Amino acid sequence: MAASDAAFDRVRKAHSDCVKCTEGCSDCCLAIFDLTLIEALYLNHRFKQKIAPEARADLQEKANRADRQIAKIKRRAHEQLKAGKPEAEILADLARERVRCPLLNDRELCDLYDYRPLTCRFYGIPTAIGGMGHTCGKSGFKAGETYPTVNLDTIHARLQEISAELVRDMKSRFVGLADMLVPLSFALINDYDEVYLGLKEEPPPEPGPKRGKKRRQ
Repeated sequence: MAASDAAFDRVRKAHSDCVKCTEGCSDCCLAIFDLTLIEALYLNHRFKQKIAPEARADLQEKANRADRQIAKIKRRAHEQLKAGKPEAEILADLARERVRCPLLNDRELCDLYDYRPLTCRFYGIPTAIGGMGHTCGKSGFKAGETYPTVNLDTIHARLQEISAELVRDMKSRFVGLADMLVPLSFALINDYDEVYLGLKEEPPPEPGPKRGKKRRQ
């Protein structure tokens, strides 16, 4: 986290006229992105640790609404892909979608700012994903010019490696767990218990009440 913040600060210092991030600006809090397993576990842990129980229910309800909205957007994108729409166009459409982050409060501030994901930390400076450059629409960075750029593919690849190492060390029976990417909203509402993590079998359902035999008259 410290390294990512330091990288952001270096770019902001070198291009102070281009980086427009200020307290209360929430453009990044409307973007859709996914978390690796290690990030989701970390955020879920901090959420339970830092958010008071009485406030947790309201945030989880917001997370539920956001998760349903994101699921609809992704389902539509999947249907478009099956129908033959070019993947690049679908990704561009997804980049334009806006869903309010459940951690964004009424003061336009993040309720878990100190523990926000890496994608949030780099938003506002030039990044590259899949070989394509991206910048915040409110920034002053100009197309065609050269700027220091954060390669998010490299960072995400390393996060997935760490996730795979964790799954291996836990001896999870779900070997593909590290490959799963989930929205931030899912990370807040999911219960990362031993069953989900593949460390314990799901208990069989309890048998229903037995019907008593009728007495003969």
